[in-house]
Amino acid sequence: MSQANLSRSLKIVLAGVGICGLIVYFVILPTVGNDLHASYPEFAGWHWPWMIFLWCTSIPCFLVLALGWKIAANIGADRSFSTENARLLQRIAWLAAGDTVFFFTGNVVLFFLSMNHPGILLASLLICFAGVAVTVAAICLSHLVQKAADLQEQSDLTI
Repeated sequence: MSQANLSRSLKIVLAGVGICGLIVYFVILPTVGNDLHASYPEFAGWHWPWMIFLWCTSIPCFLVLALGWKIAANIGADRSFSTENARLLQRIAWLAAGDTVFFFTGNVVLFFLSMNHPGILLASLLICFAGVAVTVAAICLSHLVQKAADLQEQSDLTI
C-alpha cells in the first residue's frame, strides 16, 4: 500500500469515526436521555447535567480526530516518521489522559451529588480503562516514531 493510499484510508476512517461520534453525542445520547426522563420522571433533573457533562467529554475526542487527520496528512506527504508526528501522538496521549481523568472525576462528582447510579459508576470504569489504553498506546507510538525519526535523520546525514 502506498503512502497516499494509506493516508487516504486513514482519513476515510477518521471521517467515519467523526460522523459516528457526532451521531452518538448529538442524536443518540439526547434521544436516550429524553426517553429516560419521559419514562422515569424522577430522573428529569439529571438530564441536563449529564448532557453537558457528556458533551464536554466529546471535545477532546474531536481534537484527537483533528490531530489524527494531521498525522494522516504527514503520512501522505511521506513524513511518516517525523518529530512532528511524534509530537502529535504525544498530544493525543495527553488529551486521552485528560479526558479519562475528567470522565472519571465527573462520574464520581455526579455520584456524590446523587445524580449517578452505582452501576453506571462501575460501568464507567470500563470506559476509563479504554482511555488509559489509548493513552499508553499513543505514548508508545510517540516514542517509537521519535526513535524512527532520529534514525532516519542520522541515515540522511550519512548519505
